Amino acid sequence: MADLVYHRLLTTLKKNIMAGEYPSLKLPDERSLSEQYEISRSSVKRALNILADQGVVFKKRGSGTFINPLYLKNRSVFHYNNGSNLGVTDSFQMNGRKPGIKLLDFQVIKPDKELRRDLFLSHDDFVYEIKRLRLFDDQPFMIETGYIPIKIMPELTREIVSGSIFNYLQDEKNQAVTKSYLTISAEPSTDEDQQELHLKPVEPVGVMAGIFFLDDGTPFEYSRMRLHYQYMKYNTFVTLGEE
Repeated sequence: MADLVYHRLLTTLKKNIMAGEYPSLKLPDERSLSEQYEISRSSVKRALNILADQGVVFKKRGSGTFINPLYLKNRSVFHYNNGSNLGVTDSFQMNGRKPGIKLLDFQVIKPDKELRRDLFLSHDDFVYEIKRLRLFDDQPFMIETGYIPIKIMPELTREIVSGSIFNYLQDEKNQAVTKSYLTISAEPSTDEDQQELHLKPVEPVGVMAGIFFLDDGTPFEYSRMRLHYQYMKYNTFVTLGEE
């Protein structure tokens, strides 16, 4: 449960940062955050350290913790990082616009050989195929198709998958998706991309695909995401060692 406490604070701070709730670019100090969210100082410190490792904030000795202005300038849509629940819904918060989900398809299928390999499944296993359209307010920006083994979450329903699956996993089952392996590329848009994402035939689409893992190392989901190219941004933070 201690891990989930700092995961939640990490998610909340990122939401607040992306919503512009710290106009001075300075975060409250550890004691204030501890009192505000009624959690231990050690959990606050852990969450802030992860944000610093990700390049979201930086710590200035004797002055406090500040938001990295370059992070805000780029405003990357995706913030998939080890050490926190990697739910997409929590990561999408841009300029105060509300993230939304439109369920396009939800069914049970028998996985092919490649999907069985990716999710370490046997020939007898089945998976949910979940296709969703992601939106900012009413503006679509991503088509997401995910595959989750039924044996991991047999209780999935249309209602659950119409919201944040990862948040449900965390809140109802006390589990978190904390690691992922993603590939990022771009390719010509398909007819479906153009229809759902309001793209022109000459416009490309960004592609992200990968596997998400539970905190115990279990492969939880294989997902393919096709993004409007305007949202295809990626932030990274590099620590330069001494020569």
